[in-house]
Amino acid sequence: MKGKTFHGSNPEEIKEGKITDVYFLRAKRILEAKGINPLVKAEVIAKELPSGWKWGVLAGIEELSHLLEDLPLNVRAMNEGTVFYPEEPVVEIEGKYLDFCVYETSLLGLLCQASGIATKSARLRKLAGDRLLVSFGARRIHPLIAPMVERNAFIGGCDGVAVIKSAEIIGEDPMGTMPHALILILGSTISAVKAFDEIIEPAVKRVALIDTLQDEKFEAIEVAEEMGEKLYAIRLDTPSSRRGNFRKIIEEVKWELSLRGKGNIKIFVSGGIDEDDIVQLNDLVDAYGIGTSISNAPVIDFSLDIVEIEGKPFSKRGKLSGSKRVLKCYECGRRKIIPNRNYEVICECGSRMEDILIPFMERGRVLKELPSPERIRTYVLEQIGKIPL
Repeated sequence: MKGKTFHGSNPEEIKEGKITDVYFLRAKRILEAKGINPLVKAEVIAKELPSGWKWGVLAGIEELSHLLEDLPLNVRAMNEGTVFYPEEPVVEIEGKYLDFCVYETSLLGLLCQASGIATKSARLRKLAGDRLLVSFGARRIHPLIAPMVERNAFIGGCDGVAVIKSAEIIGEDPMGTMPHALILILGSTISAVKAFDEIIEPAVKRVALIDTLQDEKFEAIEVAEEMGEKLYAIRLDTPSSRRGNFRKIIEEVKWELSLRGKGNIKIFVSGGIDEDDIVQLNDLVDAYGIGTSISNAPVIDFSLDIVEIEGKPFSKRGKLSGSKRVLKCYECGRRKIIPNRNYEVICECGSRMEDILIPFMERGRVLKELPSPERIRTYVLEQIGKIPL
């Protein structure tokens, strides 16, 4: 019935192949009518990355495994969270074409958006250094995909997420402060902060939102003096129409707090924060709440293309035919893409190069236990700590 549901698909419809471009169904009908169903290899690759990014973070592999499980397919893939570069195959599927053709649309959708979010989060993480980074972007996206977005923000490098369901998925407690609505309803910032302190369990840090009704400096002074040692941080979410020079506002607040012996109070900023803002504010700020720039991150423009038919290299124009290996030297970091032939490759530095496009599924069965979001996040942080933006 119209108006009685949210406008989205469900897992069963995705698994049934209903989320597919119609031309795949038409191609399937034609091939079935002709009795043609070749064994193919198809690879997922991004020829270039958005916004001038030099590298990406692969995400969506766990969901890919759910999509392809129990299908008679063999899959090689980079581990979820792997840093990849343009032109590198991140996934290769081997199987009869008709067994997976209707899943191409969903498969790419799972990888493209998740990888874009994880990559953007990783970039923000590198810029923020060891400062707290929290995903605040669920209100900018459809609620059906909010947990997916925040999971990938977390594995990319965010320290936490705001939405309850998202936090359950990543196995962490949700993070947040207080809404402007609470301050408006209770009539003042100090009333809201005191009520928060009275009602909310002590384990939750006391963070005062100070931009709702008055000048940030005076509200910061008031809550700091009223709350004393209980106040962990103040959050500035100053609207753009009142912001002017945001850095100067923060400097003024920090000066006044320090002057009164309260320089230990942390500074938390949010509201339209992106990469350039972090560069400008890092020396003043202890924590960031990042919303739209993560939730609306550019997607990675992956494509899925056949590169081999019945054992013979064959691909469309603009694509390198044949199955491939992606190699990395863990000593010096060099990478290579070579034809998929089984021989040892020695790097220019003298070390053995290792395959990073590795067996992931065999006949629709995942070959190893999937890592937790925390383990993937740790893997991402280890990699991005060694490479420049």
